[in-house]
Amino acid sequence: MSDTANTPLKAGILAEALPYIQKFHGKTIVVKYGGNAMTDEHLKQCFARDVVLLKLVGMNVVVVHGGGPQIENLLSRVGKKGEFIQGMRVTDAETMELVEMVLGGQVNKDVVNLINQAGGRAVGLTGKDGNLIRARKLLMEDQNKPGDLIDIGQVGDIVSIDPALIDLLDGGAFIPVIAPIGVGAEGETYNINADVVAGKIAEVLKAEKLVLLTNTPGVLDKEGKLLTGITPKQIDDMVKDGTLSGGMLPKIGSALDAARSGVKSVHIIDGRVEHALLLEILTDEGVGTLIKSK
Repeated sequence: MSDTANTPLKAGILAEALPYIQKFHGKTIVVKYGGNAMTDEHLKQCFARDVVLLKLVGMNVVVVHGGGPQIENLLSRVGKKGEFIQGMRVTDAETMELVEMVLGGQVNKDVVNLINQAGGRAVGLTGKDGNLIRARKLLMEDQNKPGDLIDIGQVGDIVSIDPALIDLLDGGAFIPVIAPIGVGAEGETYNINADVVAGKIAEVLKAEKLVLLTNTPGVLDKEGKLLTGITPKQIDDMVKDGTLSGGMLPKIGSALDAARSGVKSVHIIDGRVEHALLLEILTDEGVGTLIKSK
């Protein structure tokens, strides 16, 4: 005998989703997939089902994935230690080979398979496919010595993104799954921060939403409280006083750039919450931080 006690609640949730489905039908949602949502088996299944459902109700979902834990695992197995400067991975030639192997091979195909098992039609890409992501060497400004530049190896800065292949896949009811690897003018391979790639793709596609899955509830203040909505001015202040640092810096930077460049809304959400994507997009209850453009 089925449990009918929760029937009104379930019906209410479905009814609540309707205006959001109508509002975002035909719109593009770019999702940066990373953190616990990529490593916890149950959360992986939740994510895949969320993506498939959003696609089936008429949204164009584009997934950009990271792979930090998987890269660290392979580096340690070959006796290399990962190094980060200002939230960006230092990438020498040997590390780049391993990064490409993990991101473009293992992780990309795992994510594709996950979505396909949930009933979707995912297609895996790297920035090399169709010259999707053109890049050049990134030289980072030293935060401690303004004006000084830091060379962190084969880490790329995005020059341009050609959305033709993504548009083609979207039009054919496929779900593009993109590994953050770029290609240089001479065919060089570049490792690019996945948050940065997701933000730039969202800009180029004029996405309705950019959603960044993280291992925190969202952006937290100095007391560790969740900020549900923040402005660029508040973010600048939080970077200056050290509240935001490390891996959150490229995430916040790409979120801000996307918001300023026409992406309607940018969300940093908790990927440790079951079905976080559906909660953020199809219900009144957000599960993270909304980055405002002004």
